[in-house]
Amino acid sequence: MQFTDIVHIYEWDSFTQNNCNTYLIGKKGRVLIDPGHRHLFTNVAGGMRKDGFDPDRVDMVLATHSHPDHFESVENFMDKIDVKIALHPEEQHFLEKAGMEFARMLGMPTPRYRVDLDLVEGNLTADGVTLKVFHTPGHSPGHVCFYLEEEKILFAGDLIFNQGVGRTDFPGGDGDLLKNSIRRMAELDIETILSGHGPMVQGREAVKSNFDFIEKVYFPMV
Repeated sequence: MQFTDIVHIYEWDSFTQNNCNTYLIGKKGRVLIDPGHRHLFTNVAGGMRKDGFDPDRVDMVLATHSHPDHFESVENFMDKIDVKIALHPEEQHFLEKAGMEFARMLGMPTPRYRVDLDLVEGNLTADGVTLKVFHTPGHSPGHVCFYLEEEKILFAGDLIFNQGVGRTDFPGGDGDLLKNSIRRMAELDIETILSGHGPMVQGREAVKSNFDFIEKVYFPMV
């Protein structure tokens, strides 16, 4: 689904299987954020084709973090040497150790993967679009958020949702770090939050109210 000229949304709304929302960005639709589970990527690929994009012509895959429901589909791109796969260094360390065991705990195979680009804080330009990368640990050690300043959109991964926050009881989770990360993102000029799960939060006042709700309701529990 087209959201803006440079952002397309492939929302996961099934109640029978867990998966994440995937976002396609760029002037030519060549950058994927969080491709999801490998066996469910057909949903994303079908949506891309419907919107006039070729899933085989992706240039870059950006992962907010390495949990299987966000990251497993990078295996679909392993044999495409022109595709750059990007992950934060702290998340790479986590994935090499506790992350593999975490996948096994969930009854999922550990994916084949490679990392071609370290996601570190700062600007990342791809397909004519510049994203600001923020390291936002708490849900996982190397979790990142992407901020599209020109459209005031925050791609929040599993940091925050519409009236919710990412879990901190998984391996590598940390409630204090999560709260600090949320406070940092709340300082940005945001008009839309596009999260890893659930509906978007749209409108500056709605975004502010969502941050206020999270701090009031969830912070005491995290």
